[in-house]
Parts: sequence; structure tokens; C-alpha cells
Amino acid sequence: MSDRFLFWAPTLIWATTWHVILYEIGDVPAMYSVAMRFGLASAILFALAVWRGESLRVSGNVHPWLVLTGALQYGLNYAGTYEAERYMASGLLAVLFSLMIFTNAIGGALFLGQPISRRVVIGACLGVSGIALIFSPDITAATANPNLWLGIGLGLMAVLFASLGNILTLRISRHGMALVPLLAWSMAYGALVVLLVAIASGAKFHIDPRLSYWLGMIYLSAFGSVAAFLLYFKLAQRQGSGRAAFIGMVVPVIALVISGALEGWRPVPITGVGIALCLGGLWVATRPPVTS
Repeated sequence: MSDRFLFWAPTLIWATTWHVILYEIGDVPAMYSVAMRFGLASAILFALAVWRGESLRVSGNVHPWLVLTGALQYGLNYAGTYEAERYMASGLLAVLFSLMIFTNAIGGALFLGQPISRRVVIGACLGVSGIALIFSPDITAATANPNLWLGIGLGLMAVLFASLGNILTLRISRHGMALVPLLAWSMAYGALVVLLVAIASGAKFHIDPRLSYWLGMIYLSAFGSVAAFLLYFKLAQRQGSGRAAFIGMVVPVIALVISGALEGWRPVPITGVGIALCLGGLWVATRPPVTS
């Protein structure tokens, strides 16, 4: 698979999940839906590993790292994200998550020895500025919220957990563990963590009878979790965690296009400037180096 495919396939998948998640909103508490999403995803990955003939046996000293990875990447990250959305607009949260370009690049440099190029830094600055402009109406409205700083703190915590989960996944894979069983175990542990968080919060579990809920659950598990994360980490293995994080800069742009087509969202003039900055940042960061 080409690097271009590894970039755009998860980007398009994750952009559509923003809309599909709307079908998950209902009587079922969000944490239970997340636990089911990653529980089903882990089952698919375990089956895929068996079909591919990959061993699911893991030495005792690796399991604690898989627990930590799952807890951070698929547990606390998602719990923090859902909690943050209680106190802030989703647009501001999208801006915070675009900062993963920086946290992934720094983490990759510190723990994986991946260099940070000047083009990546410039492209990241342009991209984050573009996301901020796109969602500037949401950001302006959010400033009137007295709990805004609590939401920002929870959002930044989720960003940090996601970046740490990225780095741990790549470190474990560098030590020889195949990516499919690695993600299978990590998502299983992440689902367990989210389930425990839901139970500890006192949330009551309900079965949603809507067909749209369960079709959305299958899509989020099979495509939004299994396919997208496999392709994303393949790209991160090849190009580094910092450059792979540029996916998070393009996802909101495509998601807004989908929202305009399906949900009636309409852009404002500043939106075009923001999109241009995002695309310009992506071009700067990914263009091949000049050779003399």
C-alpha cells in the first residue's frame, strides 16, 4: 500500500465517523457505547489475527504495556474527550486535537528517535491556525461558558493520552509484536477501562432498539476502529508519528463538507481561509525535500 493511500483512507473514514456518531446519541450512555465499539473492534482484530496466522500469545512482561496503551489510547482518551464536550464546543475540541501534530512529533523525537523537520513544524503551525479559523465561531461562543477552562483541561488531557498511546503502540511494535494482535489486545483493554469508568460513574446501561444505532456501531468498530487505526499506524511506522498526525488536521475539514451535505451546515467566509491554511500546511509538510 502506498503512503498516500495510508494517509487518505483513515482520513476519509474518520471524517465520516463524525456524522455516524450522531446515530449513537440516545438512551445508551456514551461510555457504554465506546466500550462496545472497542470491544467489538478487538473481537474483529483477534479473529483477523487468527485468520492471518499471527500469534496472540504475549509474554507476561508485555501485557502491562498493552494495558497501559489500551487505557490511554482507547480508554482515558475517549473518556476525556466525551467529558470535555460537556463543557466546550466540539469545534474548540477539534482545535485542541489538531495539537497532536506537535505532541506526536515531540514524543516521536524523544522516545522513538524520529527527527522533526522544519517543514513539519511550519505545516503544523499553518494547519492548526486553519482549524482555529474554521471553528472560530464556536470558539467565540465558548468563551461565555464559565466551565470552559475545565473543558480545555480535559481536552488537553485527552490529547496527551492519545499521543502517549500512539508512542507506546509504535514502541511495542518496534520490539517485534505484529500490529494486528497488538491493536487487538490494546483495544480489548481499552474497552474494559471505559466499561469500568462507566460503571464507576453510576451510569445505567440500556439497549438501544434502533437499527441505525447498531449499524453505526458496526461501522465505527469495523471501519472507524479496526481499518482506520491499522492504516494509521502503518503510516506512522513508515513516516513517523508527527507526520501521521496531520490526518487529524484534515479530518475536520472533510467532516464539515459531509456535515454541509447531510446536516445543513453552511460555511462562512472565514471557513474558506481556514481550509486554505489547512491544505497549505499539509502541502508544506508533505512535499518532498529539495535536492541539489
